[in-house]
Amino acid sequence: MAGRATKRTGVPAAPDLSAALSVATVEDHDVEDEASFWQLEFPDLDLSGRTAASVEFEQCRFRGTDLSGTTLDRTAFTDCAFENGSLANLTAEKSSMRRAELAVLRMTGLNWLDGVLRDVTVSQCRADLASFRFSKFQDVVFTGCNLMRADFERVEMAGVHFVECDLSGAQFSGARMSDTRFADCVLDGIGGVTSLAGATVATHDLAPLTYLLADALGVRIEEPASAERGIG
Repeated sequence: MAGRATKRTGVPAAPDLSAALSVATVEDHDVEDEASFWQLEFPDLDLSGRTAASVEFEQCRFRGTDLSGTTLDRTAFTDCAFENGSLANLTAEKSSMRRAELAVLRMTGLNWLDGVLRDVTVSQCRADLASFRFSKFQDVVFTGCNLMRADFERVEMAGVHFVECDLSGAQFSGARMSDTRFADCVLDGIGGVTSLAGATVATHDLAPLTYLLADALGVRIEEPASAERGIG
């Protein structure tokens, strides 16, 4: 967008949201094929269980909106904000979020497949069992999120930061990382640990990775006493 200042990698640009948004209603603004929504607020609307393709949302705010179980294809969210709603079990394929903020959402079982997240902040969200397989992330920050057993298989990550997140059992097989950081995160039992090459991990988060890396590389770890008994 013209006029935007150059920003640092890893720092998502904020959504460009108008202070004055029209109020959406299910009757006039339901999710359907090729629908286009601009400068709307979706307050506490039930939009769950929809199926639609080629939908565009621009400069929209979702407050308490329920999109659970909805299926979207080639859908774009640009300059949008989500809070206190649900994206649980939503499936979106080949879709994008650009300059978006997600806060205090239920995202369990979300499937964001072969899509794009760019300039996105995700904070205090429950996204366990979510899948982002084959997607591209650029300048995305997850803060204080439950990402247990989330699937990041073959995700391309550039400028992605995980801060104070529970990533227990998350899968990173085939992921590619540049300027990706993990700080104050739970990393127990993650899969595809060798795909963290290129990432930066806080010192106190490193212990669980030591054993995972050793196992992945076929390295046997011995306690000092055991090693001494084996000498001679």
